[in-house]
Amino acid sequence: MRFDWDAIDAELRPILGGLPGLSIDRDHIEQLAAGVAAGRLRAASNRLRESPEPAGPDDVDDLERVSEAQRSRFTRIGGEAIARGQVAVAVLNGGMATRFGGAVKGTVEAFGSRSFLEIKLAQAHAQGPVPVLVMNSFATHAATLAFLEARDLTKDVHPFLQSVSLRLTPEGELFRTDDGALSPYAPGHGDFPEALRRCGLLTRLAERGIRAVTLSNVDNLGAELDPQIVGYHLAHERPVTIEVSGSVPGDVGGAPARVGNRLQVVEGFRFPAGYDFDRLRYFNTNTFVFSPAALETAYPLNWYYVEKQVEGRTAVQFERLVGEISAFVPAAYLAVPRGGRAGRYFPVKDQQALEALRADRVLVERFSRR
Repeated sequence: MRFDWDAIDAELRPILGGLPGLSIDRDHIEQLAAGVAAGRLRAASNRLRESPEPAGPDDVDDLERVSEAQRSRFTRIGGEAIARGQVAVAVLNGGMATRFGGAVKGTVEAFGSRSFLEIKLAQAHAQGPVPVLVMNSFATHAATLAFLEARDLTKDVHPFLQSVSLRLTPEGELFRTDDGALSPYAPGHGDFPEALRRCGLLTRLAERGIRAVTLSNVDNLGAELDPQIVGYHLAHERPVTIEVSGSVPGDVGGAPARVGNRLQVVEGFRFPAGYDFDRLRYFNTNTFVFSPAALETAYPLNWYYVEKQVEGRTAVQFERLVGEISAFVPAAYLAVPRGGRAGRYFPVKDQQALEALRADRVLVERFSRR
């Protein structure tokens, strides 16, 4: 399938033209479009043919069951690495807060008159000399830069861009909105390693002697920099540590499960039809600690078919997921508290979820600290 790229480029130039290093992968989009048009790529093509075996207690270390001596050791190792400037914090900030009035999610006020992004930065910098990497999309980059400048939050903060793609129709044509415009989108957090390499940040981190890079969603304020978890990662010397929590009914996302001989993060939409999700004991919180070497390789991450409702119509987009790196490198899995005073998983997807957190006095005190 061939598209008129001269016309497409002219149409996208006002949106993408001012963003450095951002371009459309024409061949990739045409290949995906051809697969959709031929029926080879659809929601069912995401599914595994065989049922993965869920991770059990022997596959996962439970932070709350680690001995006090070990926890003290991890805290010491992580604290020393942070104090030496060997740890970086990365934040996924590519989403628009459509349920908060269409602002950039990271700039939405969360607690104590401070935005999600401000709190994430404060959490990191409170621990020591920590560079903060902020992965933006084409939709959030300019507004985020202006926000950081206006609040004098640019010191050792390094915004960078993920890639961009174009939505399709279920028939494989380019999707257009009601006013006839193309519909670009950011194709998932699986962009993280490639985007770091492309902008040169990964090289600069190596030059600074960074030994660990944490990664979390901007709206999950519980996933703050924790010397204990950094120390756990460094002590275990795995390419990546993946934070999980106990599963509860209604969880939507990935879970650690064994595919063949490899324990890896498997997204919910990949499980075979009819799978009994009550078998899953753990849930992936999309919070990680990476060794920089694990981010140097261009792993062949899958592109997954996703349907979205755009202006009341079905649009097709393809996304990559950073947790799928666990299919290519050995990972350590660490179960962390989900809620409560020490909880590390508080995603805020809508105003109702934010109001629920604001009603919790313990969390208000925790996230309002300056």
